[in-house]
Amino acid sequence: MKLKEISEVIGAEVEEKFAARELTGVAAIAAATEHDLVFAMDAGTAVRAVASKAGAVIAPLETPAAPGVAVLRVKDPKFAFALAASKISPQRARAGIHPSAVVDDPKSIGEGTSIGPGVAIGPRVKVGRNCQIFPNVVIFPGVTIGDNCIVQAGAVLGSTGFGYVADPKTGEYIQFPQQGRLVIEDNVEIGANTTIDRGALEETRIGRGTKIDNLVQIGHNVIIGKNVAISAQVGISGSTVVGDGAILAGQVGLSNQVKIGPGAILGGQAGVYVGATVEGPGQLFAGTPARPIKEQMREMATLRRLAKRPK
Repeated sequence: MKLKEISEVIGAEVEEKFAARELTGVAAIAAATEHDLVFAMDAGTAVRAVASKAGAVIAPLETPAAPGVAVLRVKDPKFAFALAASKISPQRARAGIHPSAVVDDPKSIGEGTSIGPGVAIGPRVKVGRNCQIFPNVVIFPGVTIGDNCIVQAGAVLGSTGFGYVADPKTGEYIQFPQQGRLVIEDNVEIGANTTIDRGALEETRIGRGTKIDNLVQIGHNVIIGKNVAISAQVGISGSTVVGDGAILAGQVGLSNQVKIGPGAILGGQAGVYVGATVEGPGQLFAGTPARPIKEQMREMATLRRLAKRPK
């Protein structure tokens, strides 16, 4: 890909003498060759990047010119680098259905979609265009997946939710009907060995652009908004709602019927009790029960002082 084309993709200017330079990949600064693009987040890293063998450098706006070096200056180098990488060397599998996959209705698979080895797709499933379904994914009946989605190996979509009712006389559990559906909107990415349950009577829904890490469990009737980021080992119980743009760090636990407001950030291992609401766009919450980080830090400091007092 020519450097001129890359500069247009990321909204940067490039000196005319470098415009026709061809780049074929991206790399870390130390490993870069003349055919690679690298990036720098700050002035110190920019010095090393400019001195490397890279064919071009994406760097902050204030980066000075360097003779003989192609520097693309942008406001957010990390985002620009990711955007450029998706164009230079897109990581896509070949479209089609692998011979070892079991697909109930091949016609339900959208154009340009790749279905990997060992995948099992049940009846009434719809998979959109340009998706990548990696090996050993299981998609239960009635699931709908939008366009441009990625489902990593071993994920299970649309499984039966953990919903039971106890017999008041015997205490024996019987299953509450789990006959709803799972809807995954466009541009969603789902990590390896993540499980997402179908709705009980209604639906579970994952909003457009949401990114879900490995080993995440999402229960029945959960509604995840748009552009939500969910890290590994998060557990979300049934009928919980997570607003647009929220961030859930590793091992966050949400009980059932919880509401997480748009843009709220839950730090690692934060916990939210049944029916609670966490609101605060851009605000970091921590601890169990989750509360604003400053409040939690004050409480911890107070406990430490009390613990040090003589008996």
